[in-house]
Amino acid sequence: MKIKNYLNLKFLAVLVLALSAQSARSQTAKPVLVVLNKGDASMVIIDPVTMKVTGEVAVGDGPHEVVLSADGKTAFVANYGGQAGPGSTLSVIDIATAKELRRVDLMPLMRPHGLHLIGTKLYFTAETNRAIARYDTVANKVDWIMGTGQNGSHMVVVSADQKKFYTANIGSDSVTAINFPQTAPPGPSQIVHIPVGKQPEAIDLSPDGKEVWVGLNAEGMAEVVDLATAKSVAKIDIKGRPYRVRFTPDGKYVICTMIPTREILVIEAATRKEVKRMKLDNIPLGVAFSADGKTLFITAGRPDPNSAGNDQVLKIDLEKMTVTGSVNPGIAPDGIAVFGQ
Repeated sequence: MKIKNYLNLKFLAVLVLALSAQSARSQTAKPVLVVLNKGDASMVIIDPVTMKVTGEVAVGDGPHEVVLSADGKTAFVANYGGQAGPGSTLSVIDIATAKELRRVDLMPLMRPHGLHLIGTKLYFTAETNRAIARYDTVANKVDWIMGTGQNGSHMVVVSADQKKFYTANIGSDSVTAINFPQTAPPGPSQIVHIPVGKQPEAIDLSPDGKEVWVGLNAEGMAEVVDLATAKSVAKIDIKGRPYRVRFTPDGKYVICTMIPTREILVIEAATRKEVKRMKLDNIPLGVAFSADGKTLFITAGRPDPNSAGNDQVLKIDLEKMTVTGSVNPGIAPDGIAVFGQ
């Protein structure tokens, strides 16, 4: 009888552990969409399936960019600052409780903007300092800084092998390429400045790591940089400023959010030809994709803050180019990230 009871207890223990593991996996896999509101100094949490706001968290002044951890449980926000002065903090937010876990003081680094998370290391641009820096999310400290020597280092993208970084420098009309070996920080010989057109801001790296595309604010064009030669190889006249330039996850298309024309532009990456445009009432800004690349999430602000209507987050079927859901996240939405959708 004792052996039987022991076996029953052992079975129950294994069952409890299995159910707990399944519950943990289901919690980890729960989809989440996060959006920053520059006007509200807040981050909202949205269910990307129902497009309903499920939480809101106060962050620093002028939040611009946001990324999610690989398990979707934590968000990291760059508090860029506003009219009151440059920001110098990162907000670390727990998604489950919708609470700010900590606000990281980055001083003397100011105007944090572009973000890219690799494991427990968060890379960010410090625009005022003309630098890229790294925040260790476990040790809770900045443990590496590399100057670009360029003006307005704004956005940052990273290669799949996590060894190459690229930032667009708005004020220097350049893209900085940094080779980052895993065994040591990069030295001056591993930093290359690539000349591009006027006021590059938007930037993305092709999934195959062969090209960087940038948006030229002052020229209304997208520019293609070949990374093997570190040279510009094409300019595409897209007839307006592209606020963001983003590759779809499969690398087949490039999505541009067009400020002047209030359009979403789709370009075929291989041919560099326009495929289609989608007209919106609001101005499309930030971009995020579902994992399969079939759904596009866009922040869209009103052309005039005093006009009727609401700022929006739009859920778009990319193949049909139709809006399948929307929600009002707050005032002046911009940065956006999605997990598990």
